[in-house]
Amino acid sequence: MSFALSRRVAAETVGALMLTAVVIGSGVMGERLSGGNDAVALLGNTLATAAILYVLITVLGPISGAHFNPAVTLIAALRRELPALEAALYAVAQVAGCIAGAMLAHALFETPLLQVATTDRSGLAQIGSEAAATFALIACILLTMRARKEAIAATVALTIAAGYWWTSSTSFANPAITIARALSDTFAGIRPADVGGFIVAQVLGALAAMFACSWLYRTRADQAVSTAAAARSVSSSGG
Repeated sequence: MSFALSRRVAAETVGALMLTAVVIGSGVMGERLSGGNDAVALLGNTLATAAILYVLITVLGPISGAHFNPAVTLIAALRRELPALEAALYAVAQVAGCIAGAMLAHALFETPLLQVATTDRSGLAQIGSEAAATFALIACILLTMRARKEAIAATVALTIAAGYWWTSSTSFANPAITIARALSDTFAGIRPADVGGFIVAQVLGALAAMFACSWLYRTRADQAVSTAAAARSVSSSGG
């Protein structure tokens, strides 16, 4: 089943909006109810994020692929699964949706719609965590699509849930939501000064995962085809 580009872009916008609203909103709620216990607040944030990811991927995946993330879209474009223009529209929709989601979360908790985050997320450990978290996310997607496509919603949700706890950055793993969280001075926020380092790390982690998974799933038959193609190229060039 194929959907019009306008519907696919709309699905990406809505999905990014809902994901960000839940990430930020659950962070606010968790912080308010935890009595100052950050571990409890993070646990609530984790469970809500994983739950909405599972739902969004399940219901919107058949329409747009449920990227909600420019890093995912970049890899789809590089793998020629999505034309460049459509990938660019996806990315714009994702950023716009994430910013709108942040504003929605603020409205639901009666805080200023537009804010500037002050949470310090600087340092090599947090930047490295973003590269690792994004590597894990992209690898999860690519390997699950090969191994058991119907499990993609569950594996992505679980990967992000785990990422909240095994990385010092709490696994943003998404350039669009990183930008939106810079506009939210809440539990989920990130200082604008730290956004650039996070995004660079996320892109590098995504690219590393793409190459690693391509190598991992390369069979002997694939190698033989590649060798034969190279031989034909040399022969045709007169080498």
